[in-house]
Amino acid sequence: MADVLAVATSNLISPAILAFLLGALAGFLRSDLEIPEAIAKGLSIYLMLAIGLKGGASLAASEAGLSILPGLLAAVLLSFLIPYIAFFLLRLTTRFSTIDAAAVSAHYGSVSIVTFVTATQFLTSLDITYEAYIIAMVALMETPAIVSGLLLARKKNGESGAKAPLFQPEMLREILFNGSIMLLLGGFVIGWATGEQGLETVAPFFVDLFQGVLCLFLLDMGLVAAHRLRTASSLSPSAIAFGLYMPIIGAVLGGATGYAVGLSAGGATLLAVLAASASYIAVPAAIRLALPKADPGVFIPLSLGVTFPFNVLVGIPLYAAVIATLYS
Repeated sequence: MADVLAVATSNLISPAILAFLLGALAGFLRSDLEIPEAIAKGLSIYLMLAIGLKGGASLAASEAGLSILPGLLAAVLLSFLIPYIAFFLLRLTTRFSTIDAAAVSAHYGSVSIVTFVTATQFLTSLDITYEAYIIAMVALMETPAIVSGLLLARKKNGESGAKAPLFQPEMLREILFNGSIMLLLGGFVIGWATGEQGLETVAPFFVDLFQGVLCLFLLDMGLVAAHRLRTASSLSPSAIAFGLYMPIIGAVLGGATGYAVGLSAGGATLLAVLAASASYIAVPAAIRLALPKADPGVFIPLSLGVTFPFNVLVGIPLYAAVIATLYS
Protein backbone atom coordinates (compact mmCIF):
# COMPACT_ATOMS: atom_id res chain seq x y z
CA MET A 1 0.00 0.00 0.00
CA ALA A 2 2.87 2.36 0.79
CA ASP A 3 4.27 1.83 -2.71
CA VAL A 4 0.90 2.60 -4.28
CA LEU A 5 0.61 5.84 -2.29
CA ALA A 6 4.18 6.84 -3.17
CA VAL A 7 3.60 6.32 -6.89
CA ALA A 8 0.26 8.15 -6.76
CA THR A 9 1.85 11.08 -4.95
CA SER A 10 4.70 11.31 -7.45
CA ASN A 11 2.16 11.44 -10.25
CA LEU A 12 0.10 14.19 -8.62
CA ILE A 13 3.11 16.49 -8.23
CA SER A 14 4.37 16.06 -11.80
CA PRO A 15 4.24 19.21 -13.97
CA ALA A 16 1.81 17.66 -16.47
CA ILE A 17 -0.74 16.63 -13.83
CA LEU A 18 -0.42 19.94 -12.01
CA ALA A 19 -1.09 21.69 -15.32
CA PHE A 20 -4.24 19.57 -15.71
CA LEU A 21 -5.34 20.51 -12.19
CA LEU A 22 -4.67 24.19 -12.92
CA GLY A 23 -6.88 24.00 -16.00
CA ALA A 24 -9.60 22.20 -14.04
CA LEU A 25 -9.44 24.82 -11.27
CA ALA A 26 -9.70 27.64 -13.80
CA GLY A 27 -12.66 25.89 -15.40
CA PHE A 28 -14.51 25.41 -12.12
CA LEU A 29 -13.89 29.04 -11.16
CA ARG A 30 -15.18 30.10 -14.60
CA SER A 31 -11.96 31.94 -15.36
CA ASP A 32 -11.53 33.51 -18.79
CA LEU A 33 -8.40 31.38 -19.29
CA GLU A 34 -8.63 29.47 -22.55
CA ILE A 35 -6.41 27.80 -25.11
CA PRO A 36 -7.42 28.87 -28.64
CA GLU A 37 -8.89 25.97 -30.58
CA ALA A 38 -6.27 26.19 -33.33
CA ILE A 39 -3.44 26.00 -30.78
CA ALA A 40 -5.10 23.10 -28.95
CA LYS A 41 -5.40 21.22 -32.24
CA GLY A 42 -1.75 21.93 -33.00
CA LEU A 43 -0.71 20.56 -29.61
CA SER A 44 -2.73 17.41 -30.27
CA ILE A 45 -1.11 16.94 -33.69
CA TYR A 46 2.32 17.31 -32.13
CA LEU A 47 1.65 14.75 -29.38
CA MET A 48 0.17 12.11 -31.69
CA LEU A 49 3.02 12.40 -34.19
CA ALA A 50 5.69 12.43 -31.48
CA ILE A 51 4.33 9.31 -29.80
CA GLY A 52 4.11 7.53 -33.15
CA LEU A 53 7.66 8.48 -34.15
CA LYS A 54 9.16 7.30 -30.87
CA GLY A 55 7.21 4.05 -30.92
CA GLY A 56 8.13 3.25 -34.52
CA ALA A 57 11.81 3.96 -33.93
CA SER A 58 11.80 1.73 -30.84
CA LEU A 59 10.12 -1.10 -32.74
CA ALA A 60 12.70 -0.84 -35.54
CA ALA A 61 15.47 -1.22 -32.97
CA SER A 62 13.82 -4.16 -31.20
CA GLU A 63 13.33 -6.44 -34.26
CA ALA A 64 10.26 -7.97 -32.59
CA GLY A 65 8.87 -9.66 -35.74
CA LEU A 66 5.82 -11.92 -35.56
CA SER A 67 6.04 -12.18 -31.77
CA ILE A 68 3.83 -9.09 -31.54
CA LEU A 69 0.81 -10.80 -33.13
CA PRO A 70 -0.62 -12.44 -29.97
CA GLY A 71 -0.60 -9.10 -28.19
CA LEU A 72 -2.28 -7.30 -31.09
CA LEU A 73 -4.99 -9.96 -31.41
CA ALA A 74 -5.60 -9.90 -27.66
CA ALA A 75 -6.02 -6.11 -27.76
CA VAL A 76 -8.60 -6.37 -30.56
CA LEU A 77 -10.54 -9.05 -28.66
CA LEU A 78 -10.41 -6.99 -25.47
CA SER A 79 -11.79 -3.93 -27.24
CA PHE A 80 -14.62 -6.01 -28.73
CA LEU A 81 -15.66 -7.66 -25.45
CA ILE A 82 -15.48 -4.76 -22.97
CA PRO A 83 -18.57 -3.00 -24.41
CA TYR A 84 -20.67 -6.10 -23.68
CA ILE A 85 -19.63 -5.99 -20.02
CA ALA A 86 -20.28 -2.25 -19.87
CA PHE A 87 -23.68 -2.67 -21.54
CA PHE A 88 -24.75 -5.35 -19.07
CA LEU A 89 -23.74 -3.19 -16.11
CA LEU A 90 -25.44 -0.09 -17.49
CA ARG A 91 -28.72 -1.89 -18.14
CA LEU A 92 -28.51 -3.46 -14.68
CA THR A 93 -27.72 -0.31 -12.69
CA THR A 94 -29.07 2.66 -14.68
CA ARG A 95 -32.20 3.64 -16.56
CA PHE A 96 -30.40 4.23 -19.85
CA SER A 97 -32.26 3.17 -22.97
CA THR A 98 -30.81 0.42 -25.13
CA ILE A 99 -29.36 2.93 -27.58
CA ASP A 100 -27.84 5.17 -24.89
CA ALA A 101 -26.36 2.18 -23.06
CA ALA A 102 -24.90 0.87 -26.33
CA ALA A 103 -23.43 4.28 -27.16
CA VAL A 104 -21.81 4.61 -23.74
CA SER A 105 -20.50 1.03 -23.95
CA ALA A 106 -18.77 1.73 -27.26
CA HIS A 107 -16.89 4.62 -25.64
CA TYR A 108 -15.62 2.41 -22.82
CA GLY A 109 -14.44 -0.34 -25.13
CA SER A 110 -12.47 2.15 -27.20
CA VAL A 111 -9.46 4.14 -26.01
CA SER A 112 -8.46 7.64 -24.95
CA ILE A 113 -5.23 8.51 -26.74
CA VAL A 114 -4.58 11.43 -24.38
CA THR A 115 -4.85 9.10 -21.37
CA PHE A 116 -2.40 6.77 -23.12
CA VAL A 117 0.06 9.60 -23.78
CA THR A 118 -0.15 10.67 -20.14
CA ALA A 119 0.50 7.09 -19.03
CA THR A 120 3.56 6.71 -21.28
CA GLN A 121 5.02 9.90 -19.85
CA PHE A 122 4.29 8.66 -16.32
CA LEU A 123 6.13 5.39 -16.99
CA THR A 124 9.03 7.23 -18.61
CA SER A 125 9.39 9.44 -15.53
CA LEU A 126 9.79 6.26 -13.45
CA ASP A 127 12.22 4.68 -15.95
CA ILE A 128 9.74 1.87 -16.65
CA THR A 129 10.11 0.48 -20.17
CA TYR A 130 7.36 -0.97 -22.33
CA GLU A 131 6.93 -2.64 -25.72
CA ALA A 132 7.04 -0.24 -28.67
CA TYR A 133 4.21 -1.98 -30.51
CA ILE A 134 1.74 -0.93 -27.80
CA ILE A 135 1.13 2.07 -30.07
CA ALA A 136 -0.24 -0.28 -32.73
CA MET A 137 -2.65 -1.60 -30.11
CA VAL A 138 -3.97 1.93 -29.59
CA ALA A 139 -4.98 2.17 -33.23
CA LEU A 140 -6.44 -1.34 -33.37
CA MET A 141 -8.60 -0.85 -30.26
CA GLU A 142 -10.65 2.02 -31.71
CA THR A 143 -12.82 0.14 -34.20
CA PRO A 144 -13.87 -3.16 -32.50
CA ALA A 145 -15.57 -1.28 -29.68
CA ILE A 146 -17.63 0.77 -32.13
CA VAL A 147 -18.71 -2.42 -33.90
CA SER A 148 -19.75 -3.94 -30.56
CA GLY A 149 -21.71 -0.82 -29.65
CA LEU A 150 -23.59 -0.91 -32.94
CA LEU A 151 -24.35 -4.60 -32.56
CA LEU A 152 -25.74 -3.94 -29.09
CA ALA A 153 -27.85 -1.07 -30.43
CA ARG A 154 -29.43 -3.38 -32.99
CA LYS A 155 -31.32 -5.06 -30.19
CA LYS A 156 -34.95 -4.04 -30.06
CA ASN A 157 -35.21 -0.59 -28.63
CA GLY A 158 -38.16 -0.40 -26.28
CA GLU A 159 -38.91 3.16 -27.34
CA SER A 160 -38.80 2.86 -31.11
CA GLY A 161 -38.87 -0.85 -31.85
CA ALA A 162 -36.36 -0.19 -34.63
CA LYS A 163 -32.93 -1.55 -35.25
CA ALA A 164 -30.01 0.77 -35.89
CA PRO A 165 -28.11 0.27 -39.15
CA LEU A 166 -24.78 -1.41 -38.53
CA PHE A 167 -22.59 0.69 -40.83
CA GLN A 168 -22.83 3.89 -42.82
CA PRO A 169 -20.24 5.19 -45.32
CA GLU A 170 -19.70 8.37 -43.30
CA MET A 171 -19.15 6.38 -40.13
CA LEU A 172 -16.65 4.04 -41.79
CA ARG A 173 -14.73 7.04 -43.06
CA GLU A 174 -14.72 8.54 -39.55
CA ILE A 175 -13.38 5.29 -38.08
CA LEU A 176 -10.78 4.44 -40.73
CA PHE A 177 -9.46 7.93 -41.44
CA ASN A 178 -9.75 9.56 -38.04
CA GLY A 179 -7.06 12.25 -37.78
CA SER A 180 -5.62 11.08 -34.46
CA ILE A 181 -5.27 7.50 -35.65
CA MET A 182 -3.72 8.55 -38.96
CA LEU A 183 -1.16 10.71 -37.14
CA LEU A 184 -0.37 7.98 -34.65
CA LEU A 185 -0.02 5.23 -37.25
CA GLY A 186 1.65 7.54 -39.78
CA GLY A 187 4.22 8.63 -37.22
CA PHE A 188 4.70 4.99 -36.21
CA VAL A 189 5.45 3.98 -39.81
CA ILE A 190 7.80 6.95 -40.31
CA GLY A 191 9.62 6.13 -37.07
CA TRP A 192 9.89 2.46 -38.02
CA ALA A 193 11.13 3.27 -41.54
CA THR A 194 13.77 5.79 -40.43
CA GLY A 195 14.76 4.08 -37.18
CA GLU A 196 16.57 5.63 -34.25
CA GLN A 197 18.90 7.52 -36.56
CA GLY A 198 15.96 9.28 -38.15
CA LEU A 199 14.46 10.03 -34.75
CA GLU A 200 17.71 11.68 -33.65
CA THR A 201 17.41 14.23 -36.46
CA VAL A 202 14.05 15.48 -35.13
CA ALA A 203 14.70 14.82 -31.43
CA PRO A 204 15.22 18.52 -30.53
CA PHE A 205 11.59 19.12 -31.53
CA PHE A 206 9.70 15.85 -31.02
CA VAL A 207 11.57 14.53 -27.94
CA ASP A 208 13.08 17.44 -26.01
CA LEU A 209 9.93 19.58 -26.11
CA PHE A 210 7.49 16.75 -25.46
CA GLN A 211 6.91 17.28 -21.74
CA GLY A 212 6.36 21.01 -22.14
CA VAL A 213 3.82 20.51 -24.91
CA LEU A 214 2.07 17.84 -22.84
CA CYS A 215 1.73 20.35 -19.99
CA LEU A 216 0.04 22.86 -22.28
CA PHE A 217 -2.24 20.20 -23.72
CA LEU A 218 -3.30 18.90 -20.30
CA LEU A 219 -3.92 22.47 -19.18
CA ASP A 220 -6.47 22.70 -21.99
CA MET A 221 -7.87 19.26 -21.14
CA GLY A 222 -8.36 20.40 -17.55
CA LEU A 223 -10.45 23.32 -18.78
CA VAL A 224 -12.53 21.06 -21.02
CA ALA A 225 -12.95 18.35 -18.36
CA ALA A 226 -14.16 20.94 -15.81
CA HIS A 227 -16.81 22.12 -18.25
CA ARG A 228 -17.95 18.56 -18.95
CA LEU A 229 -17.95 17.73 -15.25
CA ARG A 230 -20.32 20.65 -14.62
CA THR A 231 -22.69 19.22 -17.22
CA ALA A 232 -22.29 15.78 -15.64
CA SER A 233 -24.33 17.02 -12.68
CA SER A 234 -27.41 15.99 -14.66
CA LEU A 235 -26.25 12.36 -14.62
CA SER A 236 -27.70 9.98 -12.07
CA PRO A 237 -25.50 8.79 -9.18
CA SER A 238 -25.50 5.28 -10.65
CA ALA A 239 -24.23 6.61 -14.00
CA ILE A 240 -21.45 8.57 -12.31
CA ALA A 241 -20.56 5.49 -10.27
CA PHE A 242 -20.29 3.54 -13.52
CA GLY A 243 -17.82 6.13 -14.82
CA LEU A 244 -15.64 5.41 -11.79
CA TYR A 245 -15.83 1.62 -11.42
CA MET A 246 -15.86 0.66 -15.10
CA PRO A 247 -12.27 1.89 -15.61
CA ILE A 248 -11.14 -0.36 -12.77
CA ILE A 249 -12.89 -3.36 -14.34
CA GLY A 250 -11.29 -2.53 -17.68
CA ALA A 251 -7.88 -2.13 -16.08
CA VAL A 252 -8.14 -5.56 -14.41
CA LEU A 253 -9.04 -7.14 -17.76
CA GLY A 254 -6.30 -5.25 -19.59
CA GLY A 255 -3.62 -6.01 -17.03
CA ALA A 256 -4.55 -9.69 -16.94
CA THR A 257 -4.53 -9.84 -20.74
CA GLY A 258 -1.12 -8.17 -20.86
CA TYR A 259 0.27 -10.68 -18.40
CA ALA A 260 -1.27 -13.59 -20.32
CA VAL A 261 0.33 -12.59 -23.64
CA GLY A 262 3.73 -11.99 -22.06
CA LEU A 263 3.95 -8.21 -21.94
CA SER A 264 6.39 -6.54 -19.58
CA ALA A 265 5.10 -4.78 -16.48
CA GLY A 266 5.21 -1.48 -18.38
CA GLY A 267 3.39 -2.96 -21.37
CA ALA A 268 0.74 -4.58 -19.18
CA THR A 269 0.23 -1.24 -17.41
CA LEU A 270 -0.34 0.54 -20.71
CA LEU A 271 -2.77 -2.14 -21.88
CA ALA A 272 -4.58 -1.77 -18.55
CA VAL A 273 -4.75 2.00 -19.11
CA LEU A 274 -6.10 1.52 -22.64
CA ALA A 275 -8.76 -0.92 -21.41
CA ALA A 276 -9.65 1.46 -18.57
CA SER A 277 -9.95 4.56 -20.72
CA ALA A 278 -12.97 5.86 -22.60
CA SER A 279 -12.86 7.58 -25.98
CA TYR A 280 -14.14 11.14 -26.26
CA ILE A 281 -12.87 12.04 -29.74
CA ALA A 282 -13.19 9.29 -32.36
CA VAL A 283 -16.11 7.33 -30.95
CA PRO A 284 -18.46 10.29 -30.30
CA ALA A 285 -18.08 11.35 -33.93
CA ALA A 286 -18.84 7.84 -35.18
CA ILE A 287 -21.74 7.34 -32.77
CA ARG A 288 -23.37 10.62 -33.80
CA LEU A 289 -23.45 9.32 -37.37
CA ALA A 290 -24.50 5.74 -36.64
CA LEU A 291 -26.84 6.32 -33.66
CA PRO A 292 -28.32 9.80 -34.06
CA LYS A 293 -30.88 9.10 -31.32
CA ALA A 294 -28.15 8.47 -28.72
CA ASP A 295 -27.87 11.31 -26.20
CA PRO A 296 -24.43 13.03 -26.30
CA GLY A 297 -25.35 14.62 -22.97
CA VAL A 298 -24.79 11.16 -21.49
CA PHE A 299 -21.71 9.65 -23.08
CA ILE A 300 -19.53 12.76 -23.43
CA PRO A 301 -19.84 13.97 -19.79
CA LEU A 302 -19.26 10.40 -18.58
CA SER A 303 -16.15 9.72 -20.66
CA LEU A 304 -14.57 13.18 -20.49
CA GLY A 305 -15.97 14.62 -17.27
CA VAL A 306 -15.80 11.55 -15.02
CA THR A 307 -13.58 8.77 -16.37
CA PHE A 308 -10.82 10.87 -17.93
CA PRO A 309 -10.00 12.85 -14.74
CA PHE A 310 -10.24 9.67 -12.67
CA ASN A 311 -7.73 7.86 -14.86
CA VAL A 312 -5.31 10.77 -15.12
CA LEU A 313 -5.31 11.61 -11.42
CA VAL A 314 -5.86 8.24 -9.74
CA GLY A 315 -6.09 5.39 -12.24
CA ILE A 316 -2.72 5.54 -13.99
CA PRO A 317 -0.56 5.45 -10.83
CA LEU A 318 -2.90 2.90 -9.24
CA TYR A 319 -2.73 0.51 -12.21
CA ALA A 320 1.05 0.94 -12.49
CA ALA A 321 1.64 0.29 -8.79
CA VAL A 322 -0.59 -2.78 -8.61
CA ILE A 323 0.87 -4.34 -11.77
CA ALA A 324 4.43 -3.60 -10.64
CA THR A 325 3.65 -5.40 -7.38
CA LEU A 326 2.25 -8.41 -9.23
CA TYR A 327 5.32 -8.61 -11.50
CA SER A 328 7.83 -8.26 -8.67
